[in-house]
Amino acid sequence: MTDPIRSPFDAAAASAAVLAERTGVARHDVAVVLGSGWRPAADRMGDVVADVAMADLGGFPESAVLGHGSTARSIANGGRRVLVFTGRVHLYEGNHVHQVAHAVRTAVAAGCGVIVLTNAAGGLRDGMQVGQALLLRDHINLTGHSPLTGPNDDRLGPRFPDLSEAYSPRLRELARQIEPSLEEAVYGGFCGPQYETPAEVHMARVLGAELVGMSTVLETIAAVHAGAEVLALSLVTNLAAGLGGEKLDHDDVLAAGAGAAERMGDLVADIVRRL
Repeated sequence: MTDPIRSPFDAAAASAAVLAERTGVARHDVAVVLGSGWRPAADRMGDVVADVAMADLGGFPESAVLGHGSTARSIANGGRRVLVFTGRVHLYEGNHVHQVAHAVRTAVAAGCGVIVLTNAAGGLRDGMQVGQALLLRDHINLTGHSPLTGPNDDRLGPRFPDLSEAYSPRLRELARQIEPSLEEAVYGGFCGPQYETPAEVHMARVLGAELVGMSTVLETIAAVHAGAEVLALSLVTNLAAGLGGEKLDHDDVLAAGAGAAERMGDLVADIVRRL
């Protein structure tokens, strides 16, 4: 199987071909990547056509993170075919940045023009509540990495992609029409896996971040580079270090995510139906 580190375009095309063969679906329209605690949302998005282990598609390492599944699910949602990744590849697991981007690149190769990214995040802005969902309007890449580093493959996208509207205004407006209470926020993406220190949280706030997490930004860059529209939803599963008064624990993050995942799954399903 083609290696996404050495040839990300060819690897994505190969994985998309395996996906079509294993699911019997020649082309998907929308891809959804589910973050920590979001897995129950996959059951709310339509009729399941097929489940394929992500590792069986090629180019995906096995995920070892609690709360992250490892399947690519093909779903029929009205006239749309939705590709749901019930887990994601993280940089902090020791993976290459091209492996982190492989899911969204595979989705684009499979025909997806819209990528919906979800994550669990720490809330920084005053008034944020655990269980609250927010739309991302922008991000700050604090990972020290980019999926575009190295020689550019024009088949993937341009050398210097514009990120001034990385998070699609059209899709954000559509989401607000469905759920008017949705607020927007700026996401600060750290590498992890350790939670941020209070000083790092303070730094992120000074820089303009209102949420912090360990995913999403690299996938967004790769998706926009490939020409896809991106919508991202963050679920506040904890208040960031130094703000909540308690130590952070991943089990608490998963529990908070599970409590809102079905509600968020309904929201994402409604968005997909209206695209």
